[in-house]
Amino acid sequence: MALKDGLRAWKRIFWWLIVLAVGFSGLLLYGAPAVRYLETFIPMGTCPLSRMSLLRDNFSGLLRLWARPEVLTCTSWGAPIIWDGTFDPDVAQQEATQQNLTIGLTVFAVGRYLEKYLARFLETAERHFMVGQRVVYYVFTERPAAVPRLPLGPGRQLRVERVSRERRWQDVSMERMRTLHAALGGRLGREADFVFCMDVDQYFSGAFGPEALADSVAQLHAWHYHWPRPMLPYERDARSAAALASGEGDFYYHGALFGGSVEALRELTAHCARAQEQDRARGLEARWHDESHLNKYFWLYKPAKVLSPEFCWSLEIGRRAEIRRPRLLWAPKEYALVRD
Repeated sequence: MALKDGLRAWKRIFWWLIVLAVGFSGLLLYGAPAVRYLETFIPMGTCPLSRMSLLRDNFSGLLRLWARPEVLTCTSWGAPIIWDGTFDPDVAQQEATQQNLTIGLTVFAVGRYLEKYLARFLETAERHFMVGQRVVYYVFTERPAAVPRLPLGPGRQLRVERVSRERRWQDVSMERMRTLHAALGGRLGREADFVFCMDVDQYFSGAFGPEALADSVAQLHAWHYHWPRPMLPYERDARSAAALASGEGDFYYHGALFGGSVEALRELTAHCARAQEQDRARGLEARWHDESHLNKYFWLYKPAKVLSPEFCWSLEIGRRAEIRRPRLLWAPKEYALVRD
């Protein structure tokens, strides 16, 4: 027993040395493919065998978590992490159809983001997002007349909601939670059973189906899913309502994709909007805006399902063996063009 404990301690020390080396290199060359590749050697952990045989999903039935032994397929609180190969898409599709669901998809297209990204986002969503299900798209923009009117499949609708143009792009991001909360309490909440909230500067590249549905859904951030908790970019200013103290946090979640039932999202957006107001009253702004508050929320109220980085991937990271079939891809970021 003592020998085993000693080996575990040396293993922890070894990996911490690797993490520190990678972290220091990342500070100098963050984003360089050669540096980013080193993070693949940081272990993600594995789901306990005792839990693998028990996890079921409301839409996919029994999950095949053992099919992906090279990645983490469950959380410490018993939620599945959905990777390609761990679910049966046909079972998920059949179950969603039997429940006669309507699924909402919200996106904000403000300023130059509308012309640059919206058409591709909607076109690819029609090919890949919840195909065969009833879908209602909600586009929030300050220029409704400029929204492209694309041909939609049966049972799929497009709604356009006017929002105010904010002075700074950060304010567009920060106001999103308040706007979504109001919409979920109005027509969107009456029309949809489940809703996904996504950023517009991305596009669908593969099937994004009912296997992603749950009461609350969080997305692992593609740039941070290998990093250990102490290195994740949480808000650390203790004065902020988004702050996480040392030792807090589970994963780092991406604000570009989250979802859930209408009721659960109403609670999430209300919490985040309230926290942002508290920060504003104190003259504070969280480091990563609404994403920082989203991460605080999911630390306090654990998501029922976590999507792997396959569901929202960045090609800039480079090739990763565990990323078999990306569902949603980041569009090239042209901040100098779209952020004015």
